[in-house]
Amino acid sequence: MKKPGSKEVESGTRLIDAKIEHLGDWRGHMLARLRALVMEAHTEIVEECKWIKPSNPWGVAVWSHDGIICTGETYKSAVKLTFAKGAALDDPTGLFNSSLEGNVRRAIDFHEGDNVNEKALKALIRAAVTLNTSRE
Repeated sequence: MKKPGSKEVESGTRLIDAKIEHLGDWRGHMLARLRALVMEAHTEIVEECKWIKPSNPWGVAVWSHDGIICTGETYKSAVKLTFAKGAALDDPTGLFNSSLEGNVRRAIDFHEGDNVNEKALKALIRAAVTLNTSRE
């Protein structure tokens, strides 16, 4: 497991910073806000940037704790948080609004001007951490 403060994590953090700056629009602001909420939800979450390729030179923001919790991707009209084991999580406030047909993942699409239910999102993130740490 990568530890906070390691070179890999610092590199991922810098890449996510660069992606947010590069976007320079509402998507960058939304990704930065969601990132802050993910990191506030649990003190041992590690952020990385994965799946860097020529068609996606900024890669995908990934937040983990004993496995992937969620990823943050940006599209033309949405910022998507995809929870790796979202189908196994309770979602009492109905945050999940995308990828609902799958057996494993669930996602939340945020659009320009959307309000973020910070309390519910942090609870969902903490539940994902608990799920990751409860399985061996």
